[in-house]
Amino acid sequence: MAEERRGAWFGFGFCGFGQALGSGGGRQVHSPEPLRAPGAGLDVCRVSASWSYTAFVTRERPPSGAIPTPALGACPAPSPASSPPPAGGGGQVELSGFAVGAVGGCRDAWASEELLVVLRAGPGPGAGTELQAWAPGSALRGEPLWAQTVPEAEREDGPGGDETQAGPLPLLPCARAYVSPRPPFYRPLAPTLRARRLELGAEHALLLDAAGQVFSWGGGRHGQLGHGTLEAEPEPRLLQALQGLTMAEVAAGGWHSLCVSEAGDIYIWGWNESGQLALPTKSLAEDGKTTSEASGLNEDGSEVKRVAGGEDGAPTPFIAVQPFPALLDLPLGSDAVKASCGSRHTAVVTRTGELYTWGWGSSTDVTVRLTALGYQK
Repeated sequence: MAEERRGAWFGFGFCGFGQALGSGGGRQVHSPEPLRAPGAGLDVCRVSASWSYTAFVTRERPPSGAIPTPALGACPAPSPASSPPPAGGGGQVELSGFAVGAVGGCRDAWASEELLVVLRAGPGPGAGTELQAWAPGSALRGEPLWAQTVPEAEREDGPGGDETQAGPLPLLPCARAYVSPRPPFYRPLAPTLRARRLELGAEHALLLDAAGQVFSWGGGRHGQLGHGTLEAEPEPRLLQALQGLTMAEVAAGGWHSLCVSEAGDIYIWGWNESGQLALPTKSLAEDGKTTSEASGLNEDGSEVKRVAGGEDGAPTPFIAVQPFPALLDLPLGSDAVKASCGSRHTAVVTRTGELYTWGWGSSTDVTVRLTALGYQK
C-alpha cells in the first residue's frame, strides 16, 4: 500500500451502503481503511457520519505554486457574497452511502437519519451564511426543506473581548443557537451559556461552554444526563459532579455521554447495554448461563445487576445504567485528547496518536474490550 499522507482520514465499521467514501458497499470494514475521495483535486476536511450515509466536506487542492490549503480540519469559510464559489469548487459536500449527492459553496455539514444540515454561502450578494436542512434522500437537489440566514460569531463585550470560538455543527457559528434533526430545527441558546461545542444524542444534548463546564438536557431515562437520576431536564443544567474540573471535549452517543478533561481524563456515563461505557455488561456476566437476575444501586447511584452462574457460583455483577460521570482509565495510563460516540459505541484518541474503541462491535457480537489501533497523528 502506498504511504498515506499525514492527516489522512480512515473509515471502518458497517459499510453495507458504501458509507465510507470510495470503499464500495455490501461489506464490513473490520479495521481502518483510508478514505478515497473521488478526484485527485479533492481534499476531505470534515466528516459527519450517520448510520446509512456519510457527509464529507471537501476543499479543492490548489495547483502547484498556489497558496496552500488550511490545516487539517479547517474547512473553507464562506466566500464573499460578491463572488460566490462555483458549484464544484472548494467547500463542497459529498454524500456517500444510502444518500448520495453533492453541493458546493459549503463550510460545514451535519448528517443524521432524519435530516442533512449544511452551512453554505447565501444565494446572492449580501446573503451571508445560510443554514439549510435537506431530506437525506433528496440528493441535495431542488429546494431545501428549510433555510435560514444565520449570524457569524459575535465578539464578547468588555476589555479583551474576543470572538466566541464555536465548534462544528450542530452548534451554529454564532454560538447562540443550534440545529436539531426534529422541528423546531433552529433552537436558540441562552447567551449566558457561551457555548463552545454542542453534541446531540438520540434524546439528549451536551454543551461545553467557554469555561470548560458541561451542561446537559433532554431525555434522561438511561442516565445519559449525568445528574444522578433518570429524569428529563427541559433546560440546560450544569453537571455538578464535574464542577471544579475543566473539560476540553464532549461527545454524545445514542443514550450515553462522555467528556475529556484538559488533563486528558475521561468521564463517561449513561446506558451500558452494549458496553459503550467500558464497564461490565450483562452479556459478559451471563456467559450464556444465566438462570436468575437481581438488581440494586451502588452508593454513586449506578444501577448494578447480578446474574447467577459465575465460576464460583456467586452472582456476577454488571452495570446497566451509570447516572453519574465515572472516571475511566485507559491502558498504560494514556491521556485522551479527542472523543466520539456512536449510538452504542465509543472511540477515543490519545496524545500519542492511539485510537481506542469499545462497545457494540457488530450485529452479532458485543465487545467491551478496549481495542488500541496504532495510527499516529
